[in-house]
Amino acid sequence: MAEKSDIHLYTTQTPNGIKVSIVLEELGLTYKACGHDTTQIEFSKNTQKEPWFLEINPNGRIPALTDTFEDGKTIRLFESASIMQYLVDRYDKDHKISYPYGSREYWEVNNWLFWQMGGLGPMQGQLNHFNRYAPEKIEYGINRYKNETRRLYRTMDTALASSSSGYLVGDRATIADFSCWGWVAAAAMAGVDINEFPALKQWRDRLLERPGLEKGRHVPSPHRALEQEKLTDEEIEKQAEKNRAWVQAGMKNDAK
Repeated sequence: MAEKSDIHLYTTQTPNGIKVSIVLEELGLTYKACGHDTTQIEFSKNTQKEPWFLEINPNGRIPALTDTFEDGKTIRLFESASIMQYLVDRYDKDHKISYPYGSREYWEVNNWLFWQMGGLGPMQGQLNHFNRYAPEKIEYGINRYKNETRRLYRTMDTALASSSSGYLVGDRATIADFSCWGWVAAAAMAGVDINEFPALKQWRDRLLERPGLEKGRHVPSPHRALEQEKLTDEEIEKQAEKNRAWVQAGMKNDAK
């Protein structure tokens, strides 16, 4: 039975967005996943720049979350790692997907969480931009970010190959795994061949068997990243064309 909460999630279908919905589902928490009159934060309509949302996340990005704090007042949270840490610290008292504060495993989870936030996400995100959304193909940028993304995948692949549990830390799936999963699931979009990394691919597919992850990855809309593995690079490129215009428009607005 889902635990009652006053959580309101503001998100959209991205690797960063689904991290939080996966954790919410893994913990069995009830939550709302919409923003005022919208069912998701729509970048193509600049919903993330509207005043009501900037009051929740002044950085104008997703995911963001509000909850009723222990003092009875609303607390706002933004940045996916901060949100995930809040959720497990407050709601995962039985440590289903976390470890007790101060334990060796707790700090190991933090290692991977910060690694993903500072490395995997930004590098693969830049690869996606230069490879799919830039107005011109700049080979140096594409190669630089693809090589770095592959290096980071290899780091995970090596760690997972030596893990007796098949997870990044200890004997269970944690927010370290969930933080990375959406990015690895989007390997095809980035133009990276997941088959180069067998332990990483096995980990990705193993996590798919978890009901919480399976449900959470489809919030607030169907998760299509894995389907792109069946497409040619040209077909993926054609899909990306649909978003290129608003990505470029958003960059111009941010530069003002």
